[in-house]
Amino acid sequence: MTNNNILWQPGSEFIENSKLNHYCNWLKKEQGLSFTNYDELWKWSVNETEAFWESLWHYFEIKSYTPYNRVLSSFEMPGAKWFEGATLNYAEHLFRHASDNEIAIYFGNETAEISTLSWKDLKQKVASFASYLKSLGIKKGDRVVAFLPNIPEATIAFLAINSLGAIWSSTSPDFGVESVVDRFAQIEPRILIGVDGYRYNGKSYDKKDIVNEIVSKLPSLEKVILLPYLDKESMSSFSADFVDMNSVLNDNKAKLEFVPVDFDHPMWVLYSSGTTGLPKAIVQSHGGILMEHLKYMAFHNDVHQGEKFFWYSTTGWMMWNFVQAAFLMGASIVLYDGSPTYPDFNAMWAFSERVGINHFGTSAPFLVACMKRQTDPKSKNDLSAMRSLSSTGAPLPPEAFEWTYNHVKSDLWLCSMAGGTDVCTAFVGGNPFYPVHKGEIQCRALGVSLYAYNDEGDPVQDELGEMVIDKPMPSMPESFWNDEGNARYKASYFEDYPGKWRHGDFIRIDSKTHGLIIFGRSDATLNRHGIRIGTAEIYRAVDKISEVEDSLIINLELEHGKHYMPLFVKMKEGFDLDESIKQKINTQLKTEYTPRHVPDEIILVPDIPYTISGKKME
Repeated sequence: MTNNNILWQPGSEFIENSKLNHYCNWLKKEQGLSFTNYDELWKWSVNETEAFWESLWHYFEIKSYTPYNRVLSSFEMPGAKWFEGATLNYAEHLFRHASDNEIAIYFGNETAEISTLSWKDLKQKVASFASYLKSLGIKKGDRVVAFLPNIPEATIAFLAINSLGAIWSSTSPDFGVESVVDRFAQIEPRILIGVDGYRYNGKSYDKKDIVNEIVSKLPSLEKVILLPYLDKESMSSFSADFVDMNSVLNDNKAKLEFVPVDFDHPMWVLYSSGTTGLPKAIVQSHGGILMEHLKYMAFHNDVHQGEKFFWYSTTGWMMWNFVQAAFLMGASIVLYDGSPTYPDFNAMWAFSERVGINHFGTSAPFLVACMKRQTDPKSKNDLSAMRSLSSTGAPLPPEAFEWTYNHVKSDLWLCSMAGGTDVCTAFVGGNPFYPVHKGEIQCRALGVSLYAYNDEGDPVQDELGEMVIDKPMPSMPESFWNDEGNARYKASYFEDYPGKWRHGDFIRIDSKTHGLIIFGRSDATLNRHGIRIGTAEIYRAVDKISEVEDSLIINLELEHGKHYMPLFVKMKEGFDLDESIKQKINTQLKTEYTPRHVPDEIILVPDIPYTISGKKME
């Protein structure tokens, strides 16, 4: 691959109309700052950290009920304090560009029907649900969790909870009981919003027993709200104390109000599995996420008022949270519930045509799968509305770059991006000023002081290194839930380079194009088809198989976007690894977690290697 292999070049009109260009013009007019190229702008944004983030506060006209004392009172990581004194609300900013008669949400599923929700109706349903939550005594700081598919009701619930200053957390209904409880039990929620089931790949999955079991294992719950999604009559299968969600969404007298909270007030809890223990319960703030999402949606996704923003996701992935941020730009969000390849691999492309999606987001493995199937979306679908295509979840191979331009659209802005649940954004991604080079992510995002460190801990270019961020960002976690002294937080990111964030990816930064290539994870967390899986989850499930003595899991990222995840098992004396044991292991993993946890192959080994400190040598 050559670094000068350009697949797309932004035209002068594209650059001129971009929000990044508008911001540059604003900086010149308002602050007398002028930059000849993006690289100069990026260097200013990371060298003058406070000046950059303060400029965004004014550029985006942040609504704060009280003034901030200073932009950044501590550069320490972890522990940076942003905009202390400011009080605001994330959801309030999502509604700032609402126009009653315009469409806020487009929704599709495997039935091929597309429904819409206007801003007026969305506002009323959010107000109604918030009013009901208030009647239950839900207030600032309380936790409300959701076990829901990617449907409008999930967005309604999130916005209502957020408007009250309560804390949101969610998983998708393809998670097993233990996986859900491992997450939610940590934060002791007062309310659970559940669903009776969901559809995927042409099949219906009844989740009534799962919901009942989850409820039985969350003693902190005071109320359960249930959405009858598969079957409108399913409420009869639950306790009479469960409330039908539909019954609390139609209070036409409710008024939407927003509770101001401190800039660093917890907004939601996301989960990222580590190699040991329970999933990390990551706490992110109203203000930090607001500032980051405004920046990324505007400058690196270039989302405009009235456009339609889509990302194929579930409520268990941070990209669902990220999608909601398109409201900040006055855009409509597009939701889809179901398999991306049902009834065939053209499903999402046909859906895009029907809705008229302007910004299409997906995972790298999906694009690779379409490439392997030799699909040709452009010959079957009118994708003229599509302006950008974003890819994340795993490195996008060069061949998939070429396939996108040859078989999706030749004049498309392909935004390969990478970040993490840890910050609910991308560290590196799209740039409307730069061309797209085959196999490369275009740039480091503004305000992200990111470098590739060699083995000596020095920043390098044109060679492989550890991805390290050496200055704080507002969306970095406020903390992990119940993490005394930030011990687990520090161990997750700051052990190798004290005071600097080590993300766990191997990268190379090109000195000429300023683009980046990611070569996969440098830690033991598995990256399974774009979804991170903690090895501890695998072990907890396999340990319940009585015939297995020990196990070890790895995931190999191969060429051309392929993955291979073998599970090595040591059997107890007197037992053989036969097909029945393999089936039992796979069923256990699928039942407790998700089908993505099932290995490609199960291999018998005589022993499992450990380090001196007692860790498995993954």
